[in-house]
Amino acid sequence: MSVYRIVVLPGDGIGPEVMTEALRVLRTVERRFGLGFEFCEDLIGGACIDRYGIALRPETLERCRRAHAVLLGAVGGPRWDDPRSSVRPEQGLLALRKGLGLFANLRPVRTYPWLQEASPLRPDVTRDVDFIVIRELTGGLYFGRPQRQWESRRGRQAVDTLRYSETEIRRVLRVAFELARRRRRRVTSVDKANVLASSRLWRTLAEEVAREYPDVELRHMLVDTCAMQLVRRPADFDVLVTENMFGDILTDEAAALTGSLGLLPSASLGRRRRDGTGRGLYEPVHGSAPDIAGRGVANPIGMILSAALMLRYSLGRPDAAGAVERAVEAVLAAGYRTPDIAAPGTTVVGTAEMGKRIADALETLPRP
Repeated sequence: MSVYRIVVLPGDGIGPEVMTEALRVLRTVERRFGLGFEFCEDLIGGACIDRYGIALRPETLERCRRAHAVLLGAVGGPRWDDPRSSVRPEQGLLALRKGLGLFANLRPVRTYPWLQEASPLRPDVTRDVDFIVIRELTGGLYFGRPQRQWESRRGRQAVDTLRYSETEIRRVLRVAFELARRRRRRVTSVDKANVLASSRLWRTLAEEVAREYPDVELRHMLVDTCAMQLVRRPADFDVLVTENMFGDILTDEAAALTGSLGLLPSASLGRRRRDGTGRGLYEPVHGSAPDIAGRGVANPIGMILSAALMLRYSLGRPDAAGAVERAVEAVLAAGYRTPDIAAPGTTVVGTAEMGKRIADALETLPRP
């Protein structure tokens, strides 16, 4: 039996609640697929600040480096939001990404026929949507220097620096092209090349990398056009790849297609082995949602599907990942909904009940 070391970081707010359900499903995966998981739970974010005064301990980071993968709930909340504080929950997440060398964030966006009423868009627009956004994670405006505020005789001023290197851009583009080869072989590279020098470099390198993948179609799209097409013709996309800030904004927009952030998973990946596997950090797209924490109403599907991404991209078990995804589909098709996606005629269930039904569906699914 293969045994995988998984570091579990439940985090803050609803993080522990949705994590419990993801672990429930993974224990069912153990039984059905003959896998073994060695779960090691630790603290990050606000919970870590409360106990240790820092958002991520060095020993926790080292534990993550030795693991096959990391599962994360969510971090942050109002009690740690003082802008004057020198220690913030998000510092733990940034330190984790940097410490593990994670540079590509994958966010799959897929609509379900049973949830068309949850989307704010027309059913004919959201039908058959199935794409992945790959966001560069460690460069751009969020990390460029100088980055500061100051006062002068002309008043308050601020500067942020948008900087990218060839190495940073090439490696995330290659992730996109490799992934496209396993999908529908179409890459959309999103930039602002009509204005930004960094985007013109991005576009040039995209053309160069594309020559290494003659079987994959490349098209370029300005970020404002992409934002429009995501709500007009989202089914046209397969793999989108873009820089850090553009990806941050576009993925939140894309989440609206499904009707709820609670449905969407994500994977943050670093260097890959030849077989496509490697260490990764897996977390739902949603935040810690402190307003509903402890009420048992949070949607665990994003966390459960993040565990499925872990099975696929870090553990090399697409069979188990596909089974978890089919179990989620089966429960949604049967009409079960958490409050965020409930509609007339559906059965509203809580966090634990949704997790149990998905685990039970996984238990009874026929093996492919």
